Amino acid sequence: MTYTQRIERVAEALEAQHAARARFEPLTGPLALDSLDEAYAAQRVLIQRWNDGARGPIAGYKVALTSKAVQELCGVDHPCVGAIFESTVHGSPASVERADFVRLGLEFELCLRVGTSLPGGTQPYTAETVRDAIAEAVPAFELVEDRASDYSKLNAVSLVADNCWCGGIVTGAATGDWRALDLTQTPVRLEYTSGGRTESETATTGAVLDSPLNVLAWVANVLAGQGRPLEAGMWVMTGSALRTRFAEAGDRAVYTIEGLGTVTIDVS
Repeated sequence: MTYTQRIERVAEALEAQHAARARFEPLTGPLALDSLDEAYAAQRVLIQRWNDGARGPIAGYKVALTSKAVQELCGVDHPCVGAIFESTVHGSPASVERADFVRLGLEFELCLRVGTSLPGGTQPYTAETVRDAIAEAVPAFELVEDRASDYSKLNAVSLVADNCWCGGIVTGAATGDWRALDLTQTPVRLEYTSGGRTESETATTGAVLDSPLNVLAWVANVLAGQGRPLEAGMWVMTGSALRTRFAEAGDRAVYTIEGLGTVTIDVS
């Protein structure tokens, strides 16, 4: 079997697993991949299959594994990237159906919309060199579809091939001037209601690689190296500032980034 055939087989199997709402399992046996390069190759084929099917065009990208603890669990020392599809982008306030997911995780992020394409160049992008490419910054939720994965068996190769579990995003309105903020330490607050009880949690935007701008630069460099650069108009989800919440019907989340506004989701 050729390399191309192996990659196509993995992408086809993953597409079928999603369609069947099967539990996520690491890639083993005939589906095993040898490296992250192979995983990204399978991801690109899976994305193309979804492009041609129900999910449609790509609206941007998300990062996974921004936590050092989760990186160590998965055997890597850096984040990973997956695609966001236009059909899964929702505006706030949003209502999503719990039944549309095998298991729904919510993550709490700063989302950046690129106003100028970032095709790559002779020098890697940095937090400073990507600043002028940003059109807006908004609070957002990522809808994580982990298909009830057993995290103790998780590995980065399988996660990447499966498009880093991106089930969609919810974006708030651009109500503040992000350029006036220090994104290494801008406060964030989550009000999470479940079972009639509301809990509050706080952090800062610097919880992800010290600044969301570092994340954007990292994503731009990785994608340019893979020949699929960030294009004007795309969203980039920069990673969760708080722990993932696994949502059930009746849950409600309100996430605020100080100086930028609020995003709201109800799970029904």
